[in-house]
Amino acid sequence: MRLGLFTPVFNRLTFLQLLEELKRYPEIKMIELGTGGWPGSNHLDVDALLGSNDLVKEYRQRLTDEGLAISALSCHGNPLHPVNEIAQRDDELFRRTVRLAELLEVTVVVTFSGCPGGSSHDGTPNWITAAWPPEYAEALAWQWDTKLIPYWTEATAFAAERNVRVALEAHPGFNVYNPETLLRLRAAVGTSLGINLDPSHLWWQGMEMPQVIAELGDAIFHVHAKDVSLNKPQIARNGVLDTKSYMQMKERAWLFRSVGWGHGELDWKAMASALRLAGYDFVMSIEHEDALASIHEGLSSAIALLSRAMLTEPPVEAWWT
Repeated sequence: MRLGLFTPVFNRLTFLQLLEELKRYPEIKMIELGTGGWPGSNHLDVDALLGSNDLVKEYRQRLTDEGLAISALSCHGNPLHPVNEIAQRDDELFRRTVRLAELLEVTVVVTFSGCPGGSSHDGTPNWITAAWPPEYAEALAWQWDTKLIPYWTEATAFAAERNVRVALEAHPGFNVYNPETLLRLRAAVGTSLGINLDPSHLWWQGMEMPQVIAELGDAIFHVHAKDVSLNKPQIARNGVLDTKSYMQMKERAWLFRSVGWGHGELDWKAMASALRLAGYDFVMSIEHEDALASIHEGLSSAIALLSRAMLTEPPVEAWWT
């Protein structure tokens, strides 16, 4: 397994400045690049690369010269948004990202499942989390049968034709937010759709990573390394659902943290071991979203812990049996 970095943390830097900055972190061997949407596209020009094979070769060679490879292209958005203009924009971004992944010989595109409204009349996405009153169950069935499954059946096939797999990041606020919803969609659209496993979004919902990983198995296409800390007194009073601003750090039930600042080294080692048991041996891509730490301190801390937790060499045969 290799250590990677999701590069929006350095969106203030140009591509060349990013490469220079990464020399401070020689343990990073792979990068996950945003192509637009919420991650932005500060480190590549999608249209320019799509229009020039020479630029594609030059871009790839520059990364090779720096000892880096691309783990995934990421275009997090909402292609199921009830506002057609937004849905079309994010769908077009997804397709351009898939075409660019094919040119760059990148096998994984990361995004969200999306979330439509609760009916054809809605103008706002509606994340449904309860089966009652009965209108909720009816709306959820409409979302899956009319929007989610038809869209991802076609979109996954579009990607598969270009030898690209789709890794949906399970995230509250969207229809796919846990293993059950991911596997339900995968069963409907095919095995070219899987998960970008980000434990930070699952831990605060109460999930345990070894069990999650065992459940997902070969549906794990890409992994984010991001932590979350739980404010137990707040949770004891109000539970884990929290709509307060991320800036209200003292009042929130949970906060995103650098690796090791929410869960300990043993938790991350258990996660690395479970990934190996599941057959995953690709990348752990650090995503830094910690308002309590500087970028350098947060990344350095994450790299140090993950370098101890990850299994990077092939396993031995059980000679003792």
